Amino acid sequence: MGGRKFGMEMRPNRRALSAINQNLVGAHPRQYPCVVNKRGLSETNGICDKNPPIQAHRPITRKYAAQMSILQQPCPEEVKKPKTSVNVWEEDTPLADLKDNGTVKDLPVPMSLEQKEREIRENNQTEEVEMADIFEETIMDIDSDDAKNPLAVVDYVEDLYAYYKKMESCSCVSPGYMAQQFDINERMRAILIDWLIEVHHKFELREETLFLTVNLIDRFLAKQTVVRKKLQLVGLVAMLLACKYEEVSVPVVDDLVLISDKAYSRTEVLEMEKLMLNTLQFNMSVPTAYVFIRRFLKAAQSDRKLKQLSFFLIELCLVEYEMLKYQPSFLAAAAIYTAQCTIFGVGKWSKICERHTAYSEDQLLECSRLIVGFHQKSETGKLTGVHRKYSISKFGYAAKCEPAHFLVQTPQ
Repeated sequence: MGGRKFGMEMRPNRRALSAINQNLVGAHPRQYPCVVNKRGLSETNGICDKNPPIQAHRPITRKYAAQMSILQQPCPEEVKKPKTSVNVWEEDTPLADLKDNGTVKDLPVPMSLEQKEREIRENNQTEEVEMADIFEETIMDIDSDDAKNPLAVVDYVEDLYAYYKKMESCSCVSPGYMAQQFDINERMRAILIDWLIEVHHKFELREETLFLTVNLIDRFLAKQTVVRKKLQLVGLVAMLLACKYEEVSVPVVDDLVLISDKAYSRTEVLEMEKLMLNTLQFNMSVPTAYVFIRRFLKAAQSDRKLKQLSFFLIELCLVEYEMLKYQPSFLAAAAIYTAQCTIFGVGKWSKICERHTAYSEDQLLECSRLIVGFHQKSETGKLTGVHRKYSISKFGYAAKCEPAHFLVQTPQ
């Protein structure tokens, strides 16, 4: 080191803190806006008069750093004293012009700040929309549990039901078709279907078989006039065709002749089968209410109780001729909504159900009130086949549930 002290090399490069403070005081307010809002500092030492001056060559220690943090804070008098300098953008604006009845007017926000706030709002709105989309997709995915089930065809199920909704009108018949029948009426049709529901239950057939049977009967009667004594034969043949389409094990013709108390011969059954197929042009692939109710029950996240009650109510609708005015998907949605009202005692139609059924609660109310009426008289009327079927443990005693009376009660 040449005999010189180590501290002597650094001495020429050091600057007094007082000089730094003087530079800060004299700095432009645009560069140091915080200085403008503080009380003027002493010209001698650049700090509050109540504090002693700072030594220029004081070594930097922890104690010294703590003292510096205290010195950089405003004096107590400065905190209590109101700030007089409020304009940091225009130096020449007089303070009198900024006041209105003792209050400071709102200053124009700089363009940079306005753009910043606008960007923040837009970003927040974008994040909210994205979060809403994520949440919407999460609650709408009712097929996630069946992703690994090839029979559930998760990749195509939405397209399939969109096609069913488009084609369901082809499976419907005119609600006034019975007017062209000269020997049968709505009451006879109801007796036939109520009896077929018992036959269906006795043979332990699949649920979709019953709905297709009723559909074939209505479509055939809408195109072909039938005498009264042949109406039961039409019902038996419709069930035979539905079994051939839906079932694995099909009842033989002799069994159908037997349950009709041998009112018809084997030849008559086969002749009616050919007539019905030709009349319907062999069109057996139609979306019935069963197709839709299975999907809608999945959207409603149903348990066994809700499922059994929904099927009980929709089978009551199969018996009633006046329900032909509703499309199968609408009837399925109304049955589920009525079942929910029956179980929970209050109208409950979620956004998921509304999205998958495409029907709102207000649209279903009228049909739901009719279904409640059928439920109320299902035990006391002459046609009690559906009620007896759903009054056993196999179907969870669904028929014994108390009807949703509040839906049909007149508001006070």
